Amino acid sequence: MPQSSTTAGTSHKRRRLAILFFLGLVLVLGVWGYRHFYLALPVGHGPAGPVVDRAAFERVWTARKVLVLGLGDSVTAGFGVPADHGYVARLVDNPDDEWPDVQGLCLRRVLSNVSVRNMAISGSTSLNHVERARDDLEKQDTETLGLVLVTTGGNDLIHSYGRRPPREGAMYGATLDEAQPWIKNFEQRLGEMLDLVDERFPGGCQVFLADIYDPSDGVGDPPAAGLPAWPDCLAVLAATNDVIHRVAAARPNVHLVPMHDAFLGHGVHCTQPWREHYRRDDPHYWYGTNLEDPNDRGYDAIRRLFLIEMAKVLPGLDGSRGTP
Repeated sequence: MPQSSTTAGTSHKRRRLAILFFLGLVLVLGVWGYRHFYLALPVGHGPAGPVVDRAAFERVWTARKVLVLGLGDSVTAGFGVPADHGYVARLVDNPDDEWPDVQGLCLRRVLSNVSVRNMAISGSTSLNHVERARDDLEKQDTETLGLVLVTTGGNDLIHSYGRRPPREGAMYGATLDEAQPWIKNFEQRLGEMLDLVDERFPGGCQVFLADIYDPSDGVGDPPAAGLPAWPDCLAVLAATNDVIHRVAAARPNVHLVPMHDAFLGHGVHCTQPWREHYRRDDPHYWYGTNLEDPNDRGYDAIRRLFLIEMAKVLPGLDGSRGTP
């Protein structure tokens, strides 16, 4: 029998509703996907970073007088978090709200006589850091072992976010060729700063030097974070980190803290599973709202990275002059 006009109209209406529903679903999923994969920067909750082995913290590392010295930029200064949650503070003492897996894993537990001085200044560059070591770091007595914690070079790269032409100490936007002489000078300054630190600790010192992280997760696209384009950003960052790695490798009392590799996958592309450095176990953002400093979980991770490197070096120092 021929289909009635009423039945045909009903069928057409259903098809139209199905199409509208499908298009609406695509729109909703598209908006959700865009917000989730491109706009959202979830910070997550709970411990962040590598597991710290408890075994090294079961005995005292040294009975010597120890000065823990922070030197560098806002990462070492602990910008953006409560005073007891900066990585320097958490290295020495667990805060009251410490995570159970690292409760008791701090320098106070393994160093019998430890004091802290944090000389790091937010917003400072390597030019400031060598001056700080030269002008403000007093010579210590021969009984003191120095544990020197350093983050430097990051602000040399990001300042002034393209608002002004690139220059030494503020390289944002520079080509690799343009940056090469500034990077060479950075290497000289870093060596000079470490020489000054050695001189100020005649009783010996161990330096823990972090390399520079990459908020773009290895993608190299500053516009994703609302910043001006910088085509050579990854090349300039790599060249600067090469300096840090080379200087650390050349000095037996300087130990590299691999902040760059640890933070990959926790930057502005942390929610995108197709990225090379996606962290399925913790796809969360470890940076603060200003992009250049860590958030609370980021500082937790940095503290763990420093602790792990310290546990490799410091337990064998007792009775020495600061040389493994």
